[in-house]
Amino acid sequence: MNKSLNTKPRPVPGDWDRRGLPGWTYHSRALFDLEKREVFQTHWQIAGHVNDIPSPGDYLTMDVTDERALVIRGKDGVVRGFHNLCRHRGARVAAEEHGHCKGALVCPFHGWVYNLDGTLRGAARPESFGDLDRKEFGLRPLDLEVWRGFIFIRFRSGPQPSVATLMAPFDADFAAWRSEELLPAGDTWTGELPVNWKSIRDVDNEGYHVAMAHPALQDLYGRTYSDKTYTNGISASFATFGDNPGRLWSVRNYVKFSPVQDWLPENRRRTWAYFGVFPSGVITFTPESANFYHELPVAPGRTLMRSRTYRRAEESRQARVARYLAARIDRETSKEDQMLSIWSNESMKSSAFEDFHLSDLEFGVKVHHDQLRRVLPVTRLPDAPPEDRIEATNENLRSLDAEI
Repeated sequence: MNKSLNTKPRPVPGDWDRRGLPGWTYHSRALFDLEKREVFQTHWQIAGHVNDIPSPGDYLTMDVTDERALVIRGKDGVVRGFHNLCRHRGARVAAEEHGHCKGALVCPFHGWVYNLDGTLRGAARPESFGDLDRKEFGLRPLDLEVWRGFIFIRFRSGPQPSVATLMAPFDADFAAWRSEELLPAGDTWTGELPVNWKSIRDVDNEGYHVAMAHPALQDLYGRTYSDKTYTNGISASFATFGDNPGRLWSVRNYVKFSPVQDWLPENRRRTWAYFGVFPSGVITFTPESANFYHELPVAPGRTLMRSRTYRRAEESRQARVARYLAARIDRETSKEDQMLSIWSNESMKSSAFEDFHLSDLEFGVKVHHDQLRRVLPVTRLPDAPPEDRIEATNENLRSLDAEI
C-alpha cells in the first residue's frame, strides 16, 4: 500500500536545501555494498507479525542483503530470531518462507538437529567431530523485538534505538488499531523491480505526484492527506475518506461497503494511515485491514518488494468485501508507482540529469535523504569518488563528523 498523495507543505523554518541525493548514489556498486552493511543490516527490519507463527514450531524466514533470517516460536511460546544457517556448513536449516516443525529443526545437508530455542541437540555422527561442545554450536541469534504484535529483527547492532523507543510516537495509534489482534490474510507477497531501492522510496515518500499519477487515491482521500516526520527516520501519514461517494468504481464501492468500526476512536473510523520506518519499511492501517511492505536491495539495479496483508479476527462479510476493494485500489496504485520508479531510476544515468529539485510537497524525500546522509556521509558528495575509494572516503568523512 503506497502512501503518496496531495499534501500541504510541512512547516519548515526558512528555506532549505532542495537537492536530493546525487544520481551516482543510485548506481554505484561500492555504495550499494556500504548500504547493505551499514543501512540494512544495522537497522530494524519488519519480519512479520506474531500471528504469522501462532503455534510452537511455526517459523518464517526472510533474506536481507547477504543475510538470512529465521524467526521461530519455541515450545515455551517465545518468538526468537536466528541466522538461518547451520553451524556445520552453513546450509539453510529452514528452506521455506513459512513452515512448521514438530519438535526440532533438522539441517537438510548433514542432519544436524537444533531445538526450537536454537540450541544444538546433536550432530550427525558426533564421534567424527572429536570433542564437540554442543553449547558452543547453537544457531546464532539475531536482535529481535516484538512491538504491538509486529516482529522486528536486526542482524547487527546499529544506530537505531530499541523498537519500543523508536516507535513510541506511534504507540497510541497502534493500540487504537489493536494491532496485536491482527490475523494474516493470505501469504506473503514478493516481487522484483529493476531499480535501485532508493528510487522506490523516493516515489513512496512524497505526495506531490498523486493528483496526476494516482486517480484512485486522489478520488478516495486526496483532499485530506497530512504527514509528519520524526527523528531517527520514522514518519506518519493520515488521510480520511467518505466526504464524497467517489467517481471510480473501486472507490465508490469501497466507500459504500467499508463498515464503521465502532471500537475505533471516532477520528480513525474513516482513516487510512501509514507509518514509515527507516530505511524502507511501512506499516499501514485501514478500518478493515492492515499491511506491511518494504523494499530489500538485491543489487544496485534490482530490488525485492515484500508485503503481507492482515485482517481483523472478527471479520464480517461486509468487511471482507471492503478489504478486497481496498486491495484493488492498492494494486492499481502500486502498478503506477512501479512505472514511476523505473523512469526515475533510469534517468539518473542520463548526462542531462542534474539532481532533484524538491518541492515543499516532497519534504518526505528530503528527510529520507538526510537520514541516509547521516548514516553514509559519502552520499553528501555531488560527484562520485572512485569506486575503490568510496568506503575509505566515507570513513574519512565520518571521522570529520565526529570531530565537529
